[in-house]
Amino acid sequence: MSDGGVSDDADADASADADADAESDEKTEATNDGVGTVYLVGSGPGDPELLTVKARRLLDEADVVLHDKLPGPEILSTVPAERREDVGKRAGGDRTSQEYTNDRLVELARDGETVVRLKGGDPFVFGRGGEEAEHLADHGVPFEVVPGVTSAVAAPGVAGIPVTHREHASSVSFVTGHEDPTKDESAVDWPALADTGGTIVVLMGVGRLPDYTAVLRDAGMPPETPVALVERGTWPDMRVAIGTLDSIVSVRDETGIEPPAVTVIGDVAATRERVVEFLRGRGDAAATAVATPDAPGDADGERDSAGDAE
Repeated sequence: MSDGGVSDDADADASADADADAESDEKTEATNDGVGTVYLVGSGPGDPELLTVKARRLLDEADVVLHDKLPGPEILSTVPAERREDVGKRAGGDRTSQEYTNDRLVELARDGETVVRLKGGDPFVFGRGGEEAEHLADHGVPFEVVPGVTSAVAAPGVAGIPVTHREHASSVSFVTGHEDPTKDESAVDWPALADTGGTIVVLMGVGRLPDYTAVLRDAGMPPETPVALVERGTWPDMRVAIGTLDSIVSVRDETGIEPPAVTVIGDVAATRERVVEFLRGRGDAAATAVATPDAPGDADGERDSAGDAE
């Protein structure tokens, strides 16, 4: 009986190995049977000059470009409309399911197409690039990752705000602002972030700004902590608003800041006021700054007049 049990186990193992080998062979055959390659490409924060050389070449060579809105109109307009497919997701608007996008990538590749999946910033920073990579691998589709300049660093940078600074912050945390910070099992530990003493950069956090700023205050972060909102960083219509943890929601409402925008929380946000007069760059960040009351370092609470420069 024991010999029979061993034999049964061996047969089961052999069968499992055969299934695994068949699946592996199927994937290998697929990759060698005219299947196209998918490129998961980061477009950077939106300025076409911040595209990598490789990203530019792939956009020019691709048969199909699947994109959302975040790369920005200047970059998207360089790809002919007949080669573009919009699979974007808009906050509070219509959504293309991630499942559809995953399946579409596989479908196009199996048709022999060279596909660029274009994402704002970097594809692996809150861009679901990891999910798409796994889906492609599971279906035997070859892919390549092409990193991009993440807006989490670039947007504050062009606004004159370093996310780290030797005198102000030796650490930085990047978090998503989409999630409700008050729910019982939040994936983001906001109270712990309040204790780090470093910079907090929130992506996709305009809508829930009142929620997470309240949680941070309740966790002990000083209400006078500087906060910056950078809307459409590096785009021609870029805007910057400065306030404090206590005032930034009112600043957002008064100035009309909208997504896409990056929120920077911490002492580094106040450094902009010390450099903005001489700050130059795409769209002239100094000239496009929106007036903000109660800005850190502005004792009189007067509005930034840089917006009148042009």
